[in-house]
Amino acid sequence: MKCYLFIIAAFLLGVSCNKALDEKPESIAAEVFYNTPAEVEAGVNAIYDPIRSGSCMGAFYLLQMEIYSEYMYGRGSHASLNEYQGLDNTNMPRIQEMWTLFYKSIRNANIVIREAPLGNAISEADIEKYVSEARFLRALCYFHLVRNWGGVPLRTTENMDSINVARSPEAAVYKLIQEDLAYAAEHLPGVPRMVGAPSRWSARTLQADVYLTLRQYQQARDAAREVIQSGRFSLVNVTVAGDFEKIYGADVVTTPEEIFYLRYTREPAGQTFTLPTYTHYPNAGYYPLACYYTAYSDSTNPFIAGWDRNDLRYTYNWYPKDFDISPTTILNRKYVDVDAVTGAGNDYPMYRYADVLLMYAEAENQVNNGPTAEAMEMLNRVHRRAYGKNPLVPDAAVDFQLADYSSVQAFQDLLVKERGYETVYEGKRWLELKRLGIAAAVIKAVKGRTIAVKHMLWPIPASEYNYNKAIDPVTDQNPGY
Repeated sequence: MKCYLFIIAAFLLGVSCNKALDEKPESIAAEVFYNTPAEVEAGVNAIYDPIRSGSCMGAFYLLQMEIYSEYMYGRGSHASLNEYQGLDNTNMPRIQEMWTLFYKSIRNANIVIREAPLGNAISEADIEKYVSEARFLRALCYFHLVRNWGGVPLRTTENMDSINVARSPEAAVYKLIQEDLAYAAEHLPGVPRMVGAPSRWSARTLQADVYLTLRQYQQARDAAREVIQSGRFSLVNVTVAGDFEKIYGADVVTTPEEIFYLRYTREPAGQTFTLPTYTHYPNAGYYPLACYYTAYSDSTNPFIAGWDRNDLRYTYNWYPKDFDISPTTILNRKYVDVDAVTGAGNDYPMYRYADVLLMYAEAENQVNNGPTAEAMEMLNRVHRRAYGKNPLVPDAAVDFQLADYSSVQAFQDLLVKERGYETVYEGKRWLELKRLGIAAAVIKAVKGRTIAVKHMLWPIPASEYNYNKAIDPVTDQNPGY
């Protein structure tokens, strides 16, 4: 049975956790609670709860990201996302809830960052460990906020008691993110305090992702290289498609590929991964509980059609299911749990070692104004594994050759294609297309849709500007809303 930090959080916090989410930060009596390592750890664990929710990264956030990709479509209340014209009234509340949950996690992080150093029965080493974890998680939340909403209110320990906080420019948000991650990378342990918590290498990986987003390629390469050279991670070997269950399966506790995952378990209710509820078709044999097949694809979609069927990732990821849309409709089975009780026990693989190898390859290509042998090797390690080969042993039958992709753009195009195959249904594709500035071109080429300008950012929710008087609902709103 999988046992993770969120179970401990629920046990230790009890009612106090709910109050922390619904009332002012002071509703947890800091002077009597944040004093011992166990108490501070419980406060840290509470940071995870909001973003793990099915209304956020446990389901709906990932669904939104995947349907926006070039290879996926939404049905039912998510069908309007296929038009790339922004959000309708059904999807507005979902986005509003994601905003709220990200900020609840940020608030819980701020409480730890502010109160842990004041504890009267905790060592400096433990303070550093827990504060660095809180700062890592705060940076993670702001990284998702700024990429989806642009400039946002910066709520920190200095203004966490204030209601009225103006939108900060994107540059200011990224400045806080980088400061938090620099602290986390210095003070987090090399080995996480428990399965599901971040390590120094989690922070360096997130730094690499941030640097790529800011097009600071040398810093991105250096951060990714440090993770690779740590020797702590490796790709999980596969020989047949089903072996990918060693990475994504519901019974997997951890793997040498894990850098930072959000952890879930089949029970109790509220601790499950709910994305499979919206992935599968009823009685298809992959998920026994109610399911709604909200996101689907089609084998004739150009991204899918161009995917080599000898690639084990294709076989593992897709199964055909005709439900009166098209006889070529396919559904994704990356997250399978045939023994689900109240929900799925799969974990969300936010950052895997494969991500780091591909980040390094991209940054190395940009820094050197063209791919190097090392950049191609990192890409080929991921590609070899996809064909059931040993990732560390060159194989002429499947390896890409440097001479065939010698320009910056040729290698970048190859990398984008391969990363799409590697990370399908991991909620990463849309943000990658936006980061590279190719979202409009890719969606037009693959789906024939023209992305509206308003679709590139989500609206500042009414729940924010209705009480935050430092934000004007007209002048501070994102374009088109």
